[in-house]
Amino acid sequence: MNLVNFKHDTDADGILTLVWDMPGKPMNVLDQSLMDELNAIVDHVIADAAIKGVVLTSGKDAFCAGADLTMMEGAAKEFAEAVKARGEEAAMKEFAAQAGRGSQVFRRIETCGKPWAAAINGVALGGGFEIALSCHYRVIADNAKAQVGLPEVKVGLFPGAGGTQRIPRLMATPDALQFLFKGDSWKPAKAKQMNLVHEVAPEAEIVSRAKAWIKGGGKAVAPWDDKNFKSPSGKIFSPMGMMIWPPANAIYRKETFDNYPAVKAILKCVYEGLQVPFDTALKIETRYFAQIMRSKEAAAMIRSLFLSMGDLNKGARRPAGEPAKLKKIAVVGAGFMGAGIAYVSANAGLDVILLDREIELAEKGKAYSHKLISDQIMKGRAKTADRDALLARITTTADYAALADVDLVIEAVFEDPAVKADVIKKVSAAIRPDCVFASNTSTLPITGLAEHAAKPEQFIGIHFFSPVEKMLLVEIILAKQTKDKAILAAFDYVRAINKTPIIVNDGRGFFANRCVGNYILEGHLMLTEGVPPAMIENAAKMAGMPVGPLSLNDEVAIDLGLKIAKATEAQVGAGAVNPAQKALLVGMVETHGRLGRKNKKGFYDYPDQGPKRLWPGLKEFQTTKLDPDSIDVNELKQRFLVTQALEAARSVEEGIVTDPREADVGSIIGFGFAPFTGGVLSYIDFMGAKKFVALCEKLAAKHGKRFEPNALLRDMAAKGDGFYQRYAPVKQAA
Repeated sequence: MNLVNFKHDTDADGILTLVWDMPGKPMNVLDQSLMDELNAIVDHVIADAAIKGVVLTSGKDAFCAGADLTMMEGAAKEFAEAVKARGEEAAMKEFAAQAGRGSQVFRRIETCGKPWAAAINGVALGGGFEIALSCHYRVIADNAKAQVGLPEVKVGLFPGAGGTQRIPRLMATPDALQFLFKGDSWKPAKAKQMNLVHEVAPEAEIVSRAKAWIKGGGKAVAPWDDKNFKSPSGKIFSPMGMMIWPPANAIYRKETFDNYPAVKAILKCVYEGLQVPFDTALKIETRYFAQIMRSKEAAAMIRSLFLSMGDLNKGARRPAGEPAKLKKIAVVGAGFMGAGIAYVSANAGLDVILLDREIELAEKGKAYSHKLISDQIMKGRAKTADRDALLARITTTADYAALADVDLVIEAVFEDPAVKADVIKKVSAAIRPDCVFASNTSTLPITGLAEHAAKPEQFIGIHFFSPVEKMLLVEIILAKQTKDKAILAAFDYVRAINKTPIIVNDGRGFFANRCVGNYILEGHLMLTEGVPPAMIENAAKMAGMPVGPLSLNDEVAIDLGLKIAKATEAQVGAGAVNPAQKALLVGMVETHGRLGRKNKKGFYDYPDQGPKRLWPGLKEFQTTKLDPDSIDVNELKQRFLVTQALEAARSVEEGIVTDPREADVGSIIGFGFAPFTGGVLSYIDFMGAKKFVALCEKLAAKHGKRFEPNALLRDMAAKGDGFYQRYAPVKQAA
C-alpha cells in the first residue's frame, strides 16, 4: 500500500499494524485524505487473505484530536455555491453524501469480516474516538494524557460518524445521553467502567495487548451485529423506556432552553436510532448531521470557539518579538483576586512573590492556594508532592524590597484610584528598570494609572476574571504609552498560565466589563420596572446566559458595583450612572447592608443549609408590579442580548476592540454570552446589521435611548456588511 498518513507493517501472525502519523501536523485529524486512505486500507484488508486482523494506533503523543473543523467551515461555503450552481435538491444530496463519508468508512471497518483493534495511546476525541468505536476491541494506555470523549456538542455539532448510535448500544441510555449532551472526556478507568474500552494497559503494552486479543480469536463482529444483541436499557417502548425518555426530554429543555440544535439532534438520533436496525440508524444520524452542519449555530460556534480561539491562543494578535523571559513574578494585593493570580502563576511553574500591607494578609492569600491544590488532591487530580512544590514557589512578604528581582509585577489592590496610585509609586521605586508593571483593575483607565509609574511605556493592564483559577479569559489593556515590550510580556505570561488573551485599547471598563455592566444594568432596570425577580433570572438563562444578572451581581459583589458607580460619577460626571440603578445599589448596600454572596446577603439569601433563594425584600424596590402574564418574555430575552451586543458594537466604533474574534471569543469565555450565537458580534452578523438596527430602534422606542443603535451599526445596515467583513481578521499568527 502506498500510504501518506499511515505507516504499516504485517507481522508473522498476519496482523497488520497501522501507525497513524499524519505528516506536517502536530496531531492526527480527520480530513478527506484520511478517509480516502482508510477506505483503501479496508479494501486491501478484505482482499489480502494473509491479513488476519488489524491494530490501529498512533505515532503521535495523541491518538486523534478529532475532525479538521476548518474543512467543515469550508463545506458550508461549498454547499452555498452548489445551491447556486445545481439547485437545492442536488446540492443537499451531495452535502449529505459528504457528511456521511466518515460514517460509511467506519462501518466498512466494522463489517469487513476481519478483527480490528484500536490501541489508544493518548487523547482520542470526536471522530478519532468514533474510529476506535468502530473497531471490535479497544485498549487504552494507562497514563495521565489518555482520555476519550465526543466533545462535538461544544462547537455546535454532534458525533456524526456513528457516535450517537454506538454509545447508547454500549451503555445505559441515561448515561449515554449525558455523555453525548455534555461532551465530556473520560480517563481510562472511567472509560472502561462505562464499557467504552475493553482494556487498560501500560502504554508500552497496548499494541501487544491488541495483537494478543486478535491472536486469541477476537471476533470481527460488533455487539449490535450479533443477532442476539439487546440494548442495555431495553426497548424504547417499554416500562424502562417510559422511565427514560420523558425525563430526558425535560432535562434537554431545562439545560438548553432549545437554543442548541445539535443537542436536540442527539436526542432524536438516539431515540429514533434505537428503534431500527443499525445501518438504518446510521442513515438517520447522517441525515441529522447534514442538517446541523448547515445550521447558523454550528457555523457561529465553530468559528468562535474553535477557529478564532485557536488563532488567538497561537498568537494571532501577539506583536512580533522574542519570547518574554518570565521566571519570577510578583502579585501586589493578596485579596481574592490577587490570591487567585498567585495560584495560577505558581501552578504554571512560576516563582511568585505575594505582597500585602501586612504579612498576615499575604499568608491568608497563600492559604487560598493551599485550599485549591488540596481540593485537587481530594479529587485525585494532584498529589501531595504537587502541593508542596506549588506552595514552595509562593513567597509571602509585606516588604516592597522583595520586588527587586522580579520580571513582572501585577497590582491587584482595591478598586480605588488613590490606593492604586500609592501602590504603583511604591512598586515603581522597588522594581528593576526593565520590569514590566501590570494592573488588574476592572474598570479604571490604564492610561491614568500609568501616569504614576516610573516607566509608563512598560505599564499595561492584565485584567483577570473571577474566579481566576476557573475563568479562561484575560484582557490585556494597552495604555496610550504602552510599548511592545510590555505587550509581549503580558501576552506570554497569559499563555504561560494557560489562559486566552485578548488585546484591547484603553477606556473605562475596557471591553468585557462594559458588556457585563450593561447586562447587570438591564436586570436592575427590569426589577425597578416591576418585572418579577424570578422572571428576570429565568429570562436571562432562556436567552442563553449562564446565570441571571441578579445572581451575577451577587457573585461580583453589589458594593463593588456601587463603588464603581461612584468612581465613574466622580471622574466622568453625575449623568454617567443611571439614576434608577444607583438608587437600587444605594438601597441594597447602604440601607440594607446587602453586599452579595460574600456576606450571604444580596439579591439572594444564602442560608447555611439549603440552596440560595431570592430575597423577599426586593419588593421594596418595585413601586409598581407587572402582571407576569402581561410581560413579553421574548422581549426580555432580546433586551439582555441586545444591550450587550450593542455595547460591543460601541467598543468597536471607539477603537477599544479592533478584532471581531477577540470580541466574540472574549464574550463567550469571559462572561458567558450565549455561546450558540458565536459571541456578541456574531450575534449581530448572523442576524444581519439591518435587522439588528431595526430591533434596537424598536427597543429604544419602548425602553429608552440606551438601545439606540450607533452610527457604525447604521452604516453597516445601509451598506449590508458585517463586522467580519468590515474588520476582516488577520489570520497569520506571530
